[in-house]
Amino acid sequence: MTDFIQFLKGNPYPGRGIAVGKNRVYYFIMGRSENSRNRVFTLTEDGIRTEAHDPSRMVDPSLIIYHPVRKSGVDLIVTNGDQTDTIWKMGDFRAALMTREYEPDGPNWTPRISAVVHGDGSFELSILKEKDGKCLREFFCYEDCPEGKGYFISTYQGPGSPLPSFAGEPMEIDMPEPDAVWEALNADNKVSLYTNVNGEVRIFNKNLGD
Repeated sequence: MTDFIQFLKGNPYPGRGIAVGKNRVYYFIMGRSENSRNRVFTLTEDGIRTEAHDPSRMVDPSLIIYHPVRKSGVDLIVTNGDQTDTIWKMGDFRAALMTREYEPDGPNWTPRISAVVHGDGSFELSILKEKDGKCLREFFCYEDCPEGKGYFISTYQGPGSPLPSFAGEPMEIDMPEPDAVWEALNADNKVSLYTNVNGEVRIFNKNLGD
C-alpha cells in the first residue's frame, strides 16, 4: 500500500486525481496555466462545480468548467470533466463512458478519469486515455474496501512534455485526513480539493486563501 501523503509530496503534478475508499471520496485539481489556476470549487444542490475565480481572466472554459461531483439517487459520481453529466443523464456508468473519449487537448490528450460510488459502498473507477491514436477505456470495480484503504487514479503520472498519462491499475493507498491531503499537494500547482468523509463535505480553494 502506498503512503498517499508521501506520494503527493513527491509528485509536483499528477494533474487531477480521484481517491475513493470506505466512506471517503477525495477529488483534487491542479493547474500549470493561468487559465487552469483561475478556478475554485463551489457547492451546488447535488455536488460541486468549478467556476472562474476571476471571470475577467477566463480564456477558454471548455475543458475546465464542469461539475466534478453530482449525486444520482444513492450514487455519487466524481469525474474530471463534463462526463459527469453524461453519466448522470444516462444513469449507467459504463454505458455513458463508452460514448466518451479522452480530452481533445493534444499533445497531452488528457485522460478522462471517473468514479461512481454506490449506496452499498462498492465503487467503480475508470480511465479513458489515448493509445496509438485510439481511445483505450479501462474499468475497475471494488467491493468491501476495508477501513483506511483506498484506490487512487489521476490524469498524469507526473510532469513531462507531453504529460505522461496515468498507467496501470489504480494505486492502492491509505486514506489520510483531508487537511493532510491538501497540505501535501504541491503548493505552486494545487488549485482545489473536494473531500467527502462519511457524508461530511469540505472544499479547499487556494484562490480563497485555503
